[in-house]
Formats: sequence, C-alpha cells, structure tokens
Amino acid sequence: MLKWVPRDVTVTVTASPAKGLEPTLELATRLAAHQYRAVPHLSARLVRDEGHLVDIVDRLRTAGIRDVFVPAGDADPPAGPFGSALALLQKLDELGRPFANVGVTGYPQSHPVIGDDVTIQAMWDKRQHATYLVSNLCFDPRTLRQWVRRIRARGVTLPLFVGLAGPIERTRLLKMAAKAGAAESSRFLARHGEWFVRLGTPGAYSPERLLGDVSSALSAADAGVDGLHIFTFNQVQQTEQWRQELLQRASRATQSG
Repeated sequence: MLKWVPRDVTVTVTASPAKGLEPTLELATRLAAHQYRAVPHLSARLVRDEGHLVDIVDRLRTAGIRDVFVPAGDADPPAGPFGSALALLQKLDELGRPFANVGVTGYPQSHPVIGDDVTIQAMWDKRQHATYLVSNLCFDPRTLRQWVRRIRARGVTLPLFVGLAGPIERTRLLKMAAKAGAAESSRFLARHGEWFVRLGTPGAYSPERLLGDVSSALSAADAGVDGLHIFTFNQVQQTEQWRQELLQRASRATQSG
C-alpha cells in the first residue's frame, strides 16, 4: 500500500468480528506513523467494556489519530455492553469527545436485518454525536438520489461522503464469501445478496456510470456531499490506479472544455 497510495489520501481500516479490534488498531497506528490520515473502524460490538474503550482512545490519540468511524459491527453476541453504535458514541461523549471527527453510517437501501424506521431513527439519534455521514453501498442511482433528498428534508445536516464500490472483480467477492466461516458466510450473503445478483451480469456495474447517473443530484448545493468514500474490498492497488485514472480523465475533460 505504501507504494500505491499517496499520503494525502484518507485511508479507513475496517474491523472483523472474527479477528477483533486489535488488527484494526495495529494497522491504523502503523499507517498514521507513515503520515496517512488513518480512520479506524471502532465497531461498537467489539469493545469489551469502558476500560477497553479508554485504552483504545489513549492508543489512537498517542498515534496522532483524530478521526474514527463508529459502526455497530456484526459481532453476535456483542463482546461487551455496547450493542449499538449510538451506545458507543454516547460513551465517547462522556469521555470528552476525544476525536475531532467521528463518522457514522447511513443506509440508502433497506438494511437486510434492520427495519427502515429503525435505521432512519438511529441516524437521526447519532447525528448529535458525529461529525460526518458515510452512505452504505447503493447500486441504484434513483434510490441514492432520493435518499439524499430525504435525509436533508428530515434535518440531517451532517456532511455526507457517498459510499462507492470501486471496479469490483466479481470472482473476488465470491471468494471472500466462500472463505468465511459458515456463520459469517451466511451473514455476508444476507447483507450483500443484491451484489451477487447485479454482479452476475457482465458489465452490470460501473462506478463511472453510477457517478454519472447521480452527479447532478450530488453536486447540488443542498445535497451537502463533501466527497466519496471508495470501498476497495482489499483491492487497494487496483482501486487506487482506477481512482488516479479517473482524476486524470476528469482533468483532461475540464481543460478541453
């Protein structure tokens, strides 16, 4: 990664319910030492107790990390008392809001196991504790456009980073599911089954095409979109090469226009 990704690119580090938070914290601190703006995922359900959270905060702040992303996570049952992202966010507030930036998730499409009313209410509740919002993956431009308008109409004013899948290799996604344990594999398929339907058709998904379909809506002043959050699925080199090529094409188009 050090060879491929410029130091001015913000890099998020996800957390695995199978491995716990330690690999996430270790990688985030190493990236920070290499001058990246590293954003670790603090999955609420992987935090054992308040003492564990205090240790995590101290460790990250010592490493110079001031930006974290707080999802609920998939650990079932939770490792400790934090069964939701909101519970962990509230505890971080009690600890004096130790991070300057805190991100939370928004769901343009229905969550496979949580009702829409719950996810919308959760986003509304979390807005008081967060500084920005990252949308979960959505492959339907119409749904994405409507969701942005809907959350703004509800009064959610957090800056938004739109989640976008990079140039995905379908076989890689299938391998990721196949390599997971039985329980994890079933959860993966339950949460992301729509991907496999869409990716089953060659050429069905193109990040450039999706961006083109939503660009006017996302660039509107009242949309409050601050940028993109690109999901790499561990294909970091390929995704960064694609991103650089996309930027170069956009620059040439601007110059020629």
